[in-house]
Amino acid sequence: MSGPPQQKGVGMSGPLVDAEDFPRSDIDVYQVRTARHNIICLQNDHKAVMREIEEGLHTLHAQAREKGQGEKIDVQPEKTDKPRPFARVDSVATGGPASTAGLQVGDQVLQFGSVTPGNFTGLQNIGQVVQHSEGKTVPVKVLRGEETMNLGLRPQRWSGRGLLGCNIVPIS
Repeated sequence: MSGPPQQKGVGMSGPLVDAEDFPRSDIDVYQVRTARHNIICLQNDHKAVMREIEEGLHTLHAQAREKGQGEKIDVQPEKTDKPRPFARVDSVATGGPASTAGLQVGDQVLQFGSVTPGNFTGLQNIGQVVQHSEGKTVPVKVLRGEETMNLGLRPQRWSGRGLLGCNIVPIS
C-alpha cells in the first residue's frame, strides 16, 4: 500500500455515504475502509516503535549522566535468543490446504501473515488474516524442532471444514 486511498478524492477523512446516508456508489467503500484501517494500524505500529526508541534514548542519556561526560558508554543491542512462538498446530487434515503447504502437527507458529508474537492477542487475529486472504498465499513461519521454516499457506474452500484444514491453538 503506497498511501491513503484516493478514490474520487475520499482520502482518510472524506465521507463514505451520500447526502441521504447511503453508501456512495462512485467508490469502493470496502476498499477505502480496509485501506484506512491498514494505514491506521501502520501509524500505530510506527508510534510504538518511536516510543521504544525514545525510551532507549532516555536510558542511554541517563547512563551517560551516571558515568560522567568524559567516559565511553557501552551500548549493546538487546539480545533476542530465538523467536517466541504464539500458537501451535494441533491437527492437520490430510488433503487440506495446511497439509498441502507442509504444516505438521506440533509446528509452533512464529508468524502467520501479518500476525506476529508482538501483535497476537488471540486466535481471532489468525481468523481475520484467513478471511481476508482466501485464495491468496499467506506467508507462515513455523518452528519445527530447532528449525525455522517458511511456508506458503493458501486458505481456500476444500472438501473438509474451514479454509485451512488444520486446528491451531494458542500457546500460553
